Amino acid sequence: MAHNVPNTTGQVDLPMIDLSHPDGVGSGKALLDAAVKYGFLYVDSRTCAFSGSDIDQMFAISEEFFGLSTAEKLPFRRGANNRGWVGMHVETLDPEHHEKGDFKEALNIGELENGTLQQPLPSCTAAHERTIARFTELCNQTCSQILQFLAHGLEIPGDYFTSRHDPSHGATGNSLRLLYYPASITSYRSGKDIRAGAHSDYGSITLLFQRPGQPGLEIKTAPESEWAPVPVYPDTPTDYPFPPILVNIGDMLSYWTDGLLKSTIHRVVFPHEAQREGANDRQDRYSIAFFCQPVGSTELTTVPSAVVAAHRKEQSQVRGSSVGYGGGAVSLDDHRATAAEHLQSRFAATYITK
Repeated sequence: MAHNVPNTTGQVDLPMIDLSHPDGVGSGKALLDAAVKYGFLYVDSRTCAFSGSDIDQMFAISEEFFGLSTAEKLPFRRGANNRGWVGMHVETLDPEHHEKGDFKEALNIGELENGTLQQPLPSCTAAHERTIARFTELCNQTCSQILQFLAHGLEIPGDYFTSRHDPSHGATGNSLRLLYYPASITSYRSGKDIRAGAHSDYGSITLLFQRPGQPGLEIKTAPESEWAPVPVYPDTPTDYPFPPILVNIGDMLSYWTDGLLKSTIHRVVFPHEAQREGANDRQDRYSIAFFCQPVGSTELTTVPSAVVAAHRKEQSQVRGSSVGYGGGAVSLDDHRATAAEHLQSRFAATYITK
């Protein structure tokens, strides 16, 4: 089905958050403001828990995996547990507008247990188990900080969200996702071909790690707005050890807060300069996403927050509006699914059976 892609506006100016700030309440207010206004924000890479080496090593693992032949990756393709390799065009994040599927590959790595991988992987990838385990742990730590600060901003107990994401209380849907968007396709079709279709993320929060000089992410700052590019660096990159971590709110936090926190629609496009007829300056894009999910049995009931209650009262005249995008979006007044039910509904809507 053909689709006319909306015009793109100037790049969006997202706020930068310093998670090392000792004042959780102050940082929580800044995080909350960003989550309410944009649903996206940057975490300053100069003060976060990751080192430049941590990031470089994970991207090297990613490039090594995606450099394998299809025959070498095929035995490790994605299963019902959402772990494994996702081939080109297998995922369709916006099936209404992009029937061919997304121009990307992915490797989904599920939760590790005691630092041990719980899925088969090619030997070249499995050999880096310790590096993957360290990176995943740093992601968990960062997500816990963000969830605690958001709880402060919402004026609820600091462990309200973290306790519901604690793997000691049950299995979560946490997933580390290595992503590869190849530069070259036989012929680019404007309005039809896309690297990742328009969607909102399924879980609580997402951490996105990007490489310098590999743009493509765009967001919608309002439902009817035009697309706004999100730069890899928000300003001059010379002071950063690696691009700031991009954080976005997912559907579950939006459900939990009755839509106060924005689960913003976003997509990944071929860079606009590469979309010209006959362009030869296309380049590959690699990114790494960590999807933070609650324990599967968690019910997405409204948080006991006066801030959320005030928002609900203000929005009472438009109840029934939906949060999120695509096959998994439901009305805020519908039955509140568990975290696991929500994830499965979204996966069912976006994967092509082959």
